Amino acid sequence: MPTGVVFRPQHPPEELRAAVRAAEEAGVDELWLWEDCFLEGGLTTAAAALAWSERITVGIGLLPVPLRNPAVVAMELATLARLFPGRLTVALGHGVQDWMRQVGAAVESPLTLLREHTTAVRSLLAGETVDVRGRYVSLDRVTLDWPPDQPPTLLIGGRGPKTVALAGEVSDGVLLDTVTDPDVVRRARELVGDAHVAAYTPIEPGLTREAVLDRVAVLEAAGADTVILQGTDEQPDHAPLIAALAR
Repeated sequence: MPTGVVFRPQHPPEELRAAVRAAEEAGVDELWLWEDCFLEGGLTTAAAALAWSERITVGIGLLPVPLRNPAVVAMELATLARLFPGRLTVALGHGVQDWMRQVGAAVESPLTLLREHTTAVRSLLAGETVDVRGRYVSLDRVTLDWPPDQPPTLLIGGRGPKTVALAGEVSDGVLLDTVTDPDVVRRARELVGDAHVAAYTPIEPGLTREAVLDRVAVLEAAGADTVILQGTDEQPDHAPLIAALAR
């Protein structure tokens, strides 16, 4: 089962290159990047991480859909997927609603926006012409000139049952945040069926390598396809997480 580590955006972006190299050299499968307001941008850091590595998969979890037009998202993701085929996973999500209101991007129905946005992005990445007049998404015969031969894995990030069910319906799967209870994974698996289930799990300071691997095994047994280690607010450092997964 693939395992990953989060480079939390509480670290300044100039520290990213060292984290990428450490994860690559340690044999970690995936390095995940957050786009919390108002820290690093997810797409820019992903581009840098992919360029600085040769093997590792880079995940963006997640991109808040109220902040971007879906055509722009599809253009950016298609570019990365063509430059670095098979090495990109992206989760789309509602975003933190307080932050969305703070920047004037909140909508009345976040679930409707997420459905419309994800559907449009996925269709564009598949090389389709999208002509839609939705509640929030309006595209007039938009087609990417450079769709990727291998589209990135496209997930939806969320925890609520409606959002998780939507992930199984319109994307490749779900990204679950801050999972410590395996029942959260089991419920998600029931809702999404055979779709991909990825789970962030916080690793408390002082946990041994054996305890970390036990946590991963428990979530895998509950139905997770990918487990991603994230630091806590008290200890956001990625170095001990990389060490725990080193091969």
